[in-house]
Amino acid sequence: MHYDLYSLSLFLAVASLGSIAKAAEVQNIAASAVSRRISELEDTVGTPLFYRKQRGVELTPAGQELRKYARSITAEVGRMDAALSDYARGQKGTIRIAANTSAITQFLPEDLAEFQEQHPEVRIKLVELVSEDILSMVRTDHADFGIISGLTHQDGLKQVTYRKDRLVVLAPKGHKVIERQKVGFQDILFEDMVSLQLGSSIQAFLSARAEELGLPIRTRVEVMSFDGVRRMVQAGLGISVLPEGAVHPYLQASELEMVPLSDAWAERSLEIVYRDTTGFAKLPKTLVEFLISEKL
Repeated sequence: MHYDLYSLSLFLAVASLGSIAKAAEVQNIAASAVSRRISELEDTVGTPLFYRKQRGVELTPAGQELRKYARSITAEVGRMDAALSDYARGQKGTIRIAANTSAITQFLPEDLAEFQEQHPEVRIKLVELVSEDILSMVRTDHADFGIISGLTHQDGLKQVTYRKDRLVVLAPKGHKVIERQKVGFQDILFEDMVSLQLGSSIQAFLSARAEELGLPIRTRVEVMSFDGVRRMVQAGLGISVLPEGAVHPYLQASELEMVPLSDAWAERSLEIVYRDTTGFAKLPKTLVEFLISEKL
């Protein structure tokens, strides 16, 4: 049997994300091309690797067995490529980062711009995903490291704090919730809400806190981005909870106001997650050390 490394890489992406469409988006390739590669791999193996379902795919027993070996193979090849690249090109190379919207919206643009000034030959490949998909990318070596919400549970990876932020309530100017200096989460659950998409770590965390209080979140509108939330709130469709850094810079030029959440859990962190430091490629390690301003 002859196995193509690129096909194995696509197979792992589909297995991790549970979707051919998602894997195609992350890998910047047509979904039909991914599907064809998977079919060719199944022909090589001689048995189906996925159960095709109405929403996504699931590994067959054979697929689970292949994933075990493919992870090892692609990780070794990735480490070999990074090592040879360091020898051949010195400080030149590519760093692959998977980060959530909070990190990309609030902190990463300025931090990465400063890093690139110091390392102009380094190329940074950044993809924006929800925290659960980021963990899958890191575990399968499709990202050198990820940045996730500290609210997200994860096992088997190393992590270090990147930044701290605070959750605030966003509302249109003049809304009654803004009259207070601080407001508790329980106090806003009787209001119409603009919520983030299913899969957002913030939304999953808020839903869990609401469940603990025995109250539902009265979602009136659900959107995919912080910008979408701000626009819907400004249009008067409800209030929302967002990180302060995704709200404060936009207040002066908008009809929006914010008030801090008084709950202790409103203070949260953004965490850098990575597999381990053994064989950690030189360039990603340099960037992580720059982002956290201390050694791994």
